[in-house]
Amino acid sequence: MKYAFTSFSCPAAGLDEVLRMARAWGYVGFEARTGFGHRHGLELGLTSEQIAQARESFAASGVALCCLSVSCRYADVARNELQIAETKRYLALAGALGAPLLRVFCGEIPLRETRERAREHIVAALTELAPFAEATGVRIVVETHDDWSAPYQMAEVLAAVGHPSVGAVWDVMHTLRGGGASMAEAHRILEPWLYHVHIHDGLLDRSQLRFRAIGEGEIDHLEVARILLEHRYDGFLSGEWLDWEAPEVHLPRELATMRRYEAEIATL
Repeated sequence: MKYAFTSFSCPAAGLDEVLRMARAWGYVGFEARTGFGHRHGLELGLTSEQIAQARESFAASGVALCCLSVSCRYADVARNELQIAETKRYLALAGALGAPLLRVFCGEIPLRETRERAREHIVAALTELAPFAEATGVRIVVETHDDWSAPYQMAEVLAAVGHPSVGAVWDVMHTLRGGGASMAEAHRILEPWLYHVHIHDGLLDRSQLRFRAIGEGEIDHLEVARILLEHRYDGFLSGEWLDWEAPEVHLPRELATMRRYEAEIATL
């Protein structure tokens, strides 16, 4: 399987340092959290020369820019005109950089708004964005997150949009911790739209997000690996560890654990 990590693991690292770490520890992808002050520099406003230089850096390293990850969200109709315009700018950036995916959110349901109406707003926004995404060669991937962590709720949105340029990010912690779905159930529901996966272990206590090393928390990543291998998932598994340990501590360790799980599965 193909492994990446997000820039939350190394927010102070410039792009050259990010790519050096990825190569040193065996990752083949990088997911840039954009618009969040990280030092990789893959942000709106890049010149054509800066974009060309970034593309050359990725090509020379052999590490793929697998996804741009942004904060755009669409459940609040009052904000959607600005959110849609911003998403289009990020889609154009992703296309220019050669990133195949742009991660977005549905967003929290506003007060005094029903889930049904919020879903209509989200579907309308994504339906408007889908042709633009298709034209840029980038797929919009919506993460199972916040009020849309339950996989069936995400599936309702994506089925209503019904466009191949709009799919899902399966965050394996959120569908269990916030969505109450088993790994097998979450994958079964999301598989028709599954373009990207976020991995990270931790505790299921919903009052506070607490990370643990893979295999030491309450998220069964051996089961995640088995399901994805069994169903021949060919996208990236991107480790998303927010402001946790130093990258030299967790990045090599977490990848080694996932590779060990793959080896165990191969012997079954």
